[in-house]
Amino acid sequence: MRHISARPAFAGNTLLQPAHTKRTRSASRILLGFALLASFSFAAKAQDVFKPAAPVTYTEKYEIYGGASFLNGQAGQNIPKRINMGGGEVMATYFITPRIGPAVDFRYEWGTTPVFPNSFSIPTRPVVYQTIGLVGLQYHAFGNQHFGINYHAFGGVSAGKFDSDLKGIPPAEVGLYTNRVKPMAALGGSLDINRSAHLAVRLSPDIIIEHFGTETREFFSISAGVIYRFGHR
Repeated sequence: MRHISARPAFAGNTLLQPAHTKRTRSASRILLGFALLASFSFAAKAQDVFKPAAPVTYTEKYEIYGGASFLNGQAGQNIPKRINMGGGEVMATYFITPRIGPAVDFRYEWGTTPVFPNSFSIPTRPVVYQTIGLVGLQYHAFGNQHFGINYHAFGGVSAGKFDSDLKGIPPAEVGLYTNRVKPMAALGGSLDINRSAHLAVRLSPDIIIEHFGTETREFFSISAGVIYRFGHR
């Protein structure tokens, strides 16, 4: 009796087994399909992400630079303290060869300056401006895939405005220069950290030589920004 009664239960499980097995196999195939699709998608994306970067050749004809700048200076011949000015710089270079090219440079600087003690109703630190236009040469000294080193020598003029906060008072009364346009030179270099074949981050220090007063004086300037190279030979 036990043997006979056990056979229907065993037979029932046998009848159910094929349907369960089919469902399991179908689910496995679906999961395998999704896994294959995901792996193909990941492989395609990885190929784009990890493909070799385009080589940095420094053979482009043109280069444009723009950045924020700092300029140390003096707003009067006899004012004992220097001023720190901030502003911006834009430069464009046309490389005649892969190493050397003429460049045009424009800078605008703004800051506040100390003045001589006085009884006038003016700010204790009036605002002064400099608008600077320079031309010269840029020389590409070294470069690889990661960074480049350049040198430059520029000459031009700076237009200084020193009376914007003086309310009509002559600048000389408080020790400042009068508004004037004077010669200026910038001698320096730059370090370019390449982000791609055409784009780089630049740090550019300068020695500034100016003649606003009765003698030539030297100051320090530095700018940081982005350059873009374009125009293949």
